[in-house]
Amino acid sequence: MRTPTVRCLLPAALAATLVSLPVSPPEHAERAAARSPGQRIAVGPQYDSTHVYVEPGTLDEFTRSWLATFGGTHTTPAVTDVTPTPSTTASELILSPVGTLSVFDFQTPIPYPFGTERTGWLMSNFDQGVKAAKASGAAVLVAPFPDPIGRDAVIQFPGGINAQLYWHTEPPSYPALTTVPENRLYVSPDAVDHFLASYLKFSGGTITSDNRHADAGEIGLPNQTYRRIRITSPFGDTVVTVTDGHLPYPFGRELTGYRVASLGATLTKARAAGATVLWGPHTSADRTSALVRFPGGYIAEIHDPVPGAPTPLDTYSSPPGHR
Repeated sequence: MRTPTVRCLLPAALAATLVSLPVSPPEHAERAAARSPGQRIAVGPQYDSTHVYVEPGTLDEFTRSWLATFGGTHTTPAVTDVTPTPSTTASELILSPVGTLSVFDFQTPIPYPFGTERTGWLMSNFDQGVKAAKASGAAVLVAPFPDPIGRDAVIQFPGGINAQLYWHTEPPSYPALTTVPENRLYVSPDAVDHFLASYLKFSGGTITSDNRHADAGEIGLPNQTYRRIRITSPFGDTVVTVTDGHLPYPFGRELTGYRVASLGATLTKARAAGATVLWGPHTSADRTSALVRFPGGYIAEIHDPVPGAPTPLDTYSSPPGHR
């Protein structure tokens, strides 16, 4: 493997530690045709990054706090334009065992609709990804635009859920995750059926549980119930919270959930690194969880499994690179 080359950081994965990798051999036509759109275009959850927009001037503080809590590495911050219209941001990529983060510290006003996307997904084939999004019923919110190392677009699923699609000319190579993070989505009862139809078709996802009477103490509403849907797909894991929107702060503000071996030990590290525990710990049927605000304003759900309760696969990886 060659020495990684750090390049201009751009939306989503920000293209750090790029290496040239062998291209996968072509698949048999029938086998490829049988795969879902998500299986054909997804690369792996370590290539799908939560988009973190920190308060101006807090990029370094956020990075130190995150790495002190979870470990991992980060790229050298670069000042660049990551949008199709003029803007300036300091940005970097964080590769941690619990998930990948694309971090933005904008020095100019953020052009709409950037800042509303939750995550960036690496496409094995960008044009097929955009086509699959449209075919699933998602809207293209930001039309494809080029960057020096690839292409980008922003899509919106029914229910107002935004995600960025991206592709690199040179395939990146990131280490496999220790645990797969959860994309945490809040959807209304009116929109959930349309959302699920679109999201599952695009992602090739499978509903692993649909609990219409989950403990609402998990979202700060003790002695109530709510509908919680869990999905796994080639893009990783998703938790869909279906509510009437009567949520106490900070629920709905968290973008991603992270599974750790010990919540107590992780919260101790987080507090020592300048983070604030906003809620919890709370124990439900299968996990103990808390919501934590890191310097710069990013709010995350962190949880560990209840002993004996079923847990998702520890490691979800895929061959590096893209077709």
